[in-house]
Amino acid sequence: MSTHFPVLRPGKPLVVAIDGPSGSGKSSVSREVARRLGLAYLDTGAMYRAVTWHCVNGRINLRDAVYVEGAARSIHLEQSVDPDHEEVRVNGINVTAAIREPVISERVSAVATTMGARAELIRRQRAVISEHRHRIVVEGRDITTVVAPDAEVRLLLTASEEARLRRRGLQLGGTQTKEQLATQVLARDAKDATVVNFQQAADGVFTVDSSELDFEATVRAVLEVVYTAVHEHPAVEAADA
Repeated sequence: MSTHFPVLRPGKPLVVAIDGPSGSGKSSVSREVARRLGLAYLDTGAMYRAVTWHCVNGRINLRDAVYVEGAARSIHLEQSVDPDHEEVRVNGINVTAAIREPVISERVSAVATTMGARAELIRRQRAVISEHRHRIVVEGRDITTVVAPDAEVRLLLTASEEARLRRRGLQLGGTQTKEQLATQVLARDAKDATVVNFQQAADGVFTVDSSELDFEATVRAVLEVVYTAVHEHPAVEAADA
């Protein structure tokens, strides 16, 4: 079953900013929302992972803020914004799969909490938004408050701790222990929360709790927020894929 939507705000900016903790489903949901609305899609977390991979691969000390910031500034990063095609390249190397490895998940907070590196990646994220004429879904942890505080749609996608751990475990195919999952989801959130608040919605930011929702219901809930925010409620026409 596929769902078709008319173009929203044709010829005008439509930035959909989505924040949320690990395992809330924000990447898969954001990608699908972008696909249905015909917008570009930017996974900002992949940018932090790419810099982390670059540091690990180049044996750069992740505890040295100067070197980590330097890596973030010098890296040649290419990232697809097509919701139907995921690809990340670092200095010409395809790292799409490598940046999802547990070793990167365990260390990415070191980059995310280095303020100089964070400032550089925020600059790059804003540049991507501009390059795509402000018609893009952008997801991460500080999008609604820092990267795109003036976005037409701002939303916090959250879920219970139990739901987030369960989803991440399924995503990884049951290959991780409970301790590894806790490190990837809860410990990382705790570290990242020291530099950005992505657990509570700021003023003017909608909240969608997906704890009891399946994927399709979550996508529809987010789309409803988009329609509400831009004051457009087009008829939804379902058709067989």
